[in-house]
Amino acid sequence: MGTTPRDRSPRSGRTPTDPPATRSEPAPATAAPPARGPDTAPDELALPADRFLNRELSWLDFNARVLSLAEEPPTPLLERAKFLAIFGSNLDEFYMVRIAALKRRYQTGLPVRGPDRLPAREQLSVIAARNADLVARQARCFTEEVEPALAAEGIRIVTWADLVTAERDRLRGYFREQVFPVLTPLAVDPAHPFPFISGLSLNLAVLVRDPDGGPELFARVKVPNNVPRFVQVPGDGVRFLPVEEVIAAHLGQLFSGMQVVEHHLFRVTRNADIEVDDDRDEDLLQALERELARRRFGPPVRLEVAASITDHVLDLLVRELAPPDMTMDSEDVLRVPGLLDHSALWQMYDEVDRPDLKYRPFVPATHPRFVEGETPRSVFATLREGDVLVHHPYQSFSTSVQRFIEQAAGDPHVLAIKQTLYRTSGDSPIVDALIDAAEAGKQVVVLVEIKARFDEKANIGWVRMLERAGCHVVYGLVGLKTHCKTALVVRQEGGHIRRYCHIGTGNYHPKTARLYEDYGFFTADPEVGADLTDLFNVLTGYSRQTAYRRLLVAPHGIRSGIIERIEREAALVDEPGHGLVQIKVNALVDEDVVDALYRASQAGVRVDLVVRGMCTLRPGVPGLSEHIRVRSILGRFLEHARVFRFGTDGGAGEFWIGSADLMHRNLDRRVEAMVQVTDPAARAELAYVFDLSMSNEVDAFELCSDGTWQQRASTGAEPLADLQELLLNRALARGD
Repeated sequence: MGTTPRDRSPRSGRTPTDPPATRSEPAPATAAPPARGPDTAPDELALPADRFLNRELSWLDFNARVLSLAEEPPTPLLERAKFLAIFGSNLDEFYMVRIAALKRRYQTGLPVRGPDRLPAREQLSVIAARNADLVARQARCFTEEVEPALAAEGIRIVTWADLVTAERDRLRGYFREQVFPVLTPLAVDPAHPFPFISGLSLNLAVLVRDPDGGPELFARVKVPNNVPRFVQVPGDGVRFLPVEEVIAAHLGQLFSGMQVVEHHLFRVTRNADIEVDDDRDEDLLQALERELARRRFGPPVRLEVAASITDHVLDLLVRELAPPDMTMDSEDVLRVPGLLDHSALWQMYDEVDRPDLKYRPFVPATHPRFVEGETPRSVFATLREGDVLVHHPYQSFSTSVQRFIEQAAGDPHVLAIKQTLYRTSGDSPIVDALIDAAEAGKQVVVLVEIKARFDEKANIGWVRMLERAGCHVVYGLVGLKTHCKTALVVRQEGGHIRRYCHIGTGNYHPKTARLYEDYGFFTADPEVGADLTDLFNVLTGYSRQTAYRRLLVAPHGIRSGIIERIEREAALVDEPGHGLVQIKVNALVDEDVVDALYRASQAGVRVDLVVRGMCTLRPGVPGLSEHIRVRSILGRFLEHARVFRFGTDGGAGEFWIGSADLMHRNLDRRVEAMVQVTDPAARAELAYVFDLSMSNEVDAFELCSDGTWQQRASTGAEPLADLQELLLNRALARGD
């Protein structure tokens, strides 16, 4: 199978700031590409220069769709609060990684532009304006809608002034015993330089003065992150008091003998991206631990302050927080009305026991193939009869994926277990099973990706635990992250060896498996088993294999494999069973794939795209993409699966699932794996969900040719159906 110019070896993969190696400057925009004739080669089709949307603005549009879930009154009330928290957490990570990278490029003078050709400085300005609007929407949603509605349900966020004397007295005891011992007021004067403000911490900027006269003095008090953000106040209903209110009410104890003039809450976001040069001849684990220690000292990229902050205190913060030899732009500063850091609303969601204000609870069903009568069935016996496709969270992770690893660990006939771990939970039953297997004498090989962003520290802990148990642990490949979701079990059966496989779209994480929508594919197919054996040899040894039987593997084969199949549909569009491409991913930003989809549309191929997050393709442009539809589906579960369909079942239709999104990082700088799904029942299930996702009866956001997203509106008396509710009800009704 051939490769496209961007399919590189691990050591020559381009970095995020390198320009596309083979892409020339875009041609001038054309009003409309020429119509394709029967003898027109794909490269002869003109593609306009403005065919790509900006990826950062597309990401902000995605977060705006998350915010819209909080703004919709039909969403259960505490779920609205949760979506506000998710919106805030998403935005934190966006600034820590994406905005930090843009700022670094701009400040170092790198001239690199994205495919949309927008300069970095202009991007930062447009992003800042768009973000300011979104944060204002978030604040309005909470202060004008969600907070009053919660209060009407007896759930209130109160201030110190709202409390009666007896309540204040009780909280003084809480402050004295739980909060005061961990507070450290830090003065700023000629003997005390401005303190370091750690990223995402809440802080009080305090001005004090001597009652007998003298200048105002500045001090900083960090709100401790090892106490709950909200303190529950006993009494009628449920009342939450922000801990910063408790601290502010007791500032006199921190600055004894001084007069507190004013105090204001603020929060700094810092560059948190980690750069590890794993080409150097050193221990990767030690290098990553060193970089983790440096992460907290990254330059600031955003300052959030309470809306009530005075100008002279804000000026002081901006001046002191600016990186050396740089200034902090006004667009980097956000005045936030009401509650600062809405991610704290997760605590309220978790602590309030009001099922009537949340989505209805459900218990994921066990896939019927894994049940025999009333009892669980051996995963190995099931797979000897045929493949199984599970759809999380509708179908249980614990009775499928987790049981697969646990049965393998306890089976005396299992000789080896090989698995990749990108993210997992803090009390992972998967890791426990792998440790049990190693202690039982089985060969256990685990590739733990210690560079998984924001999970680096946890994964280093898993590495040490697995190594102590006797597992063979690999940290990853030089220059690449290992993002594929694969498990291989080698079992002795009579006189021969059989291999059992799992390949998924989501992490081996039992907690997120109840919140994320993903697929997992189980098979005992010898070809897939041979492929996974070869892949693990690449991951753990020096094998440089790039071609597989039933797998597509990045960084060498996924982009080229996808484009090859898109072009096949374009070439055979008039043949029965062809002329269809359906793709479901979290992000679509790769220029080569986008261009292949444009050319397929020009050839008359129907292209259906379900993209949860970023999408830089413009659908519905005459002469370019009028056969392409793009939808985004959001709801109570995080749409996370990556699924690809080429052609229909009546012809040479193919279905693939795997770990790869259509982004440069996935296709060039990660090890990703996709498997072809050939089981008829599994193919029918994937086709059903694709068709349902694109149905006119289902609620979704649709991308317009101008780059805006519009939520679909019902044209009849009945509201549009919620896709996730349909699938949930279907799973419950079938009892699977």
